[in-house]
Amino acid sequence: MDLLSVSVLLLLCVCCILLALTWGRKEGRGLRLPPGPTPLPILGNFFQLDRKNVLKSLVKMSEVYGPVFTLYLGLRRVVVLCSYKVVKEALVDQAEEFSGRGQIPSFSKDFNQHGITFTNGERWKLMRKFSLIILRNFGMRKRSIEERIQQEAQCLVQEFRKTHGAPFNPAVILSHAVSNVISSIVFGEHFQHGDQKFLTLNNLIAERFRFASSPQSMLYNIIPEIMEKIPGTHHTGSKCSQAIISFIRERIKIQQASLDPSAPQNYIDCFLVKMEEEKHDPGSEFCMENLVMATFNLFFAGTETISTTLRYGFLILLKYQEIQEKLHEEIDRVIGQDRIPTNDDRNKMPYMDAVLHEIQRFSDILPMNLPHAVMRDTHFRGYVIPKGTYIYPMLSTVHYDPEQHSNPEEFDPGRFLDSHGRFQKLDAFMPFSAGKRICLGEGMARMELFLFFTTILQNFTLTSSVPSGEISLAPAACGIGKVPIQFQISMLPRQN
Repeated sequence: MDLLSVSVLLLLCVCCILLALTWGRKEGRGLRLPPGPTPLPILGNFFQLDRKNVLKSLVKMSEVYGPVFTLYLGLRRVVVLCSYKVVKEALVDQAEEFSGRGQIPSFSKDFNQHGITFTNGERWKLMRKFSLIILRNFGMRKRSIEERIQQEAQCLVQEFRKTHGAPFNPAVILSHAVSNVISSIVFGEHFQHGDQKFLTLNNLIAERFRFASSPQSMLYNIIPEIMEKIPGTHHTGSKCSQAIISFIRERIKIQQASLDPSAPQNYIDCFLVKMEEEKHDPGSEFCMENLVMATFNLFFAGTETISTTLRYGFLILLKYQEIQEKLHEEIDRVIGQDRIPTNDDRNKMPYMDAVLHEIQRFSDILPMNLPHAVMRDTHFRGYVIPKGTYIYPMLSTVHYDPEQHSNPEEFDPGRFLDSHGRFQKLDAFMPFSAGKRICLGEGMARMELFLFFTTILQNFTLTSSVPSGEISLAPAACGIGKVPIQFQISMLPRQN
């Protein structure tokens, strides 16, 4: 590190110490913050967190300080919400107050508060509303979203047949299939599974998701002002993001050159048309930077979360073969072997619906949720949370709340079935979050999970060379997201 870098780093440290001392004197004046562990200057509660499993550390803190508590990630004050009742009171009952979006420095810095996910105020409202309209419109066109998913599910079946029953890691193939669904909506293109650029893009997305849950990323999020100035592996995630952004910018240029404003074919086309309509408005949010970042948001969320859930689902079915047998029976009875599954079949398949819900509850792939922020000084459960405070509504404590789910550590689809075997909704189920920041792609994601799982199980029996009792469902990484372990699976064609 050169002399200038060292000087900048030292200056930052001094500034942080001064800020910490000032912050320590001001903290609590006229406020009744939720209780929490005593923070250190600069680092906050860093040493009280397990960097390999932050979730576990926060759950332990809730046992000491209660379901609403305060901690500090560096200089950043955070209020953590635990249990279904507390999370619901915040995100649903006080939805407006808790509708802000907090930042994740190691991840959101690449978006510079553009796009959908990491924006606030009017920009967020406009980008979200526009994106919802486009997604709904594509659901009603000649090739609906359902048809796109059905087509990709059939392509996936063909890819699995090529394995001839030999063991393989399903991660890459699943990621490509799911990615192709959102790609057809965003780019208007279906990529071949062997397309090298598409392979690279999906590898970058998977690596970005994995790195967001790494200890290096955790450290960056706590002291970003310092870590940004220091070289090291903690910059890996940002390098992945920049490569994804470059791919998106290249695609946008291609589509700009061939755009027919009278007949937009996909999300990017529709956004470009809107940009042209508002080009004389200097304050318009329909600009290139928002298009690039909104596309990134949609592509990332529409790829990694669904493919990760599918991988967890496969792993669970390998461990619990009796559940797979029941699913085969229901598929054969309701759909048979001679037609392609449709989304309407879901209403006739309560066991499949229950299994899918339990997979999402159990896998809990976004256990800490993305951070929210309060929009104003907010009274909550006898405390006052200052405007701008980051909020972590812990979805894991919703899905594993013992007051809402009996034996929550067990995988049990029966919790989503009534005494007559009919599907029943449970309130403590929030895989897509809740309130004003609920995932805008929830409907499409639910359809993808059903059609992919049903189509695959219609055609294959899933087996493993590892005895079911030895298959671990523990995540390989647990931070912002939960990442399943790598595993091998065999797809054995079912006989008609």
